[in-house]
Amino acid sequence: MTLTAHRKLQLYGALLLLPAALLLGLFAYLPTITTVIQSLYLPGFRGAPPAFVGLENYRYLFEDPKFWQVARNNLIYALGTIPVSIALSLAMALLVNRRLPGRGLVRMAYFTPTILPMIAAANIWMFFYAPQIGLFNTLLAALGFSGVNWLGDPSVALYSIIVMSVWKEAGFFMIFYLAALQAIPPELKEAADLEGTSRARFFWRVTFPLLMPTTLFVLINALINAVRVVDHLFILTKGGPNNATNLLLYYVYENAFAFFDRTTAATITVVILLVLAVVATLKFTLLDRRTHYQ
Repeated sequence: MTLTAHRKLQLYGALLLLPAALLLGLFAYLPTITTVIQSLYLPGFRGAPPAFVGLENYRYLFEDPKFWQVARNNLIYALGTIPVSIALSLAMALLVNRRLPGRGLVRMAYFTPTILPMIAAANIWMFFYAPQIGLFNTLLAALGFSGVNWLGDPSVALYSIIVMSVWKEAGFFMIFYLAALQAIPPELKEAADLEGTSRARFFWRVTFPLLMPTTLFVLINALINAVRVVDHLFILTKGGPNNATNLLLYYVYENAFAFFDRTTAATITVVILLVLAVVATLKFTLLDRRTHYQ
């Protein structure tokens, strides 16, 4: 029995999707399922099989004050990086979208931090933050102020990491806003000019609503970036001083590869995934009503 044309088309589509589905299953869904299962067991010792403990690992985690300190740090980090990065990237995109001298150089300057490897960027900022010879303390000394231990003071260290992260991310988000701005029909601006609409009113009434799909996309990416911070913490502070800069994914790294407590690492990972899923769902639910896709 020969396949009909419709079934042949379905088979052809399935074969095209198969490589991507295999990669997604192997590197996304399977690790997630394995992590969830691992979080429900305690590892066996001396050859004993793992013991099923249900939600006990989650109870121990929520009773751990260090976990709540790390979660609080991550919340402060997210509130400090997400809105500032989005606002700064939008402002930069609006600037470089205009006709200004050396516009290509300005765009390149804004985007350069994005193409730097995070390890290289962290080493650059380590020089900026160095207590004695660092650029920032040298400038403060020239102005007559005492230096600051940017990465060694628990009250300052996390905000120093936030500043570096905003510098690194804003140029990346700027590219999306710039592409969205260039896709807005110029006839809208011409019509607004004929009506005598001010630039600020045109931005809030026309430009910004049309940028909402891009804003939603950037917002989700900024949220993901806010919880996947590992590499520059490893270079700059290693979570210190006194866990002042320890964030959730670095805490997972510590438990899994420094303390060899992979059960706790799996439990924290599941909590992170659940929180991200809830926040992303709320964002799509609340912002989708204000988003204009056409």
